[in-house]
Amino acid sequence: MTDKTITIGTRGSKLALWQAEKVRALIQATFPEVHCAVKVIRTKGDKILDVALSKIGDKGLFTKELERCLLEGEVDVCVHSMKDMPTVLPKGLFIAGVTERAYPNDVIVASAKGLTLSDLPAGARVATGSLRRVAQLARLRPDVTACEIRGNIDTRIGRVLAGEFDAAILAAAGLYRLGLEEQISSLIPTEEMIPAVGQGAIALEARADDREVAHLCTAISHQPTLRAVEAERYIMRALEGGCQVPMGAYATESEDEQGRRMIHIDAFVATLDGTRFLRAQASTPVDQAIEAAGKIVDDLVSQGATEILEALR
Repeated sequence: MTDKTITIGTRGSKLALWQAEKVRALIQATFPEVHCAVKVIRTKGDKILDVALSKIGDKGLFTKELERCLLEGEVDVCVHSMKDMPTVLPKGLFIAGVTERAYPNDVIVASAKGLTLSDLPAGARVATGSLRRVAQLARLRPDVTACEIRGNIDTRIGRVLAGEFDAAILAAAGLYRLGLEEQISSLIPTEEMIPAVGQGAIALEARADDREVAHLCTAISHQPTLRAVEAERYIMRALEGGCQVPMGAYATESEDEQGRRMIHIDAFVATLDGTRFLRAQASTPVDQAIEAAGKIVDDLVSQGATEILEALR
């Protein structure tokens, strides 16, 4: 590939632009002869800021406009936060690569540094725009109040520091990527609050018939993260879940005592009030990750996941 120009499609937020620049740098470090341009595209989710995400009821809220530009050839690859990706992609598109996952945890942001979830006073107002976090917060701290919040990271932090809320729960990856880690009061362990599917990973979406771009994306993709995300997305797709339902899944790789690469998957489905919290886990060699994800789906369904999710739709 020589003198090739690749146009990267992205949303226009600070975080989205950081992610696009990260991908651009990875491509050009691996393929110095490739030039990358960045095209900013506004999505429906960027335009509607006064309505809760769960009430808009539109899959692809942060991806649809980018995918249209990709299909029409206006851009060659789209960069997304993996957790924003719908489970079913438009015909002709596929996830061509995933960057190495960073900081999958959720975090507490509050005026008081070092404040943890257990430290929050009874009656505290905790801001979040995620039903996944609402359900887990209700389970862990039923004595605090979850409050809806929208807007970019700076806006959310500003509203907490202004005293509108006692704390907010945000994704760690976004704060670290924007150099805002000093605003983190505490990190919530993933065992305590299971992350969203794909949280902390950056997705590269391309046209299925564009072999050159697919080659670029494969070359910069982090295979352990890709395997983990594929297992997580299998669970979400099988349960017909998404960012608008209280569920999560998180997969990690490690090496066992025999030197085998293993994948561990932890997933949940819950009612919004946290009174029913269904959880399933599995560990297996990495080449059996999808089979393990299927067993987790079966386990959650047997516990009543389908009924919970149907009641919420």
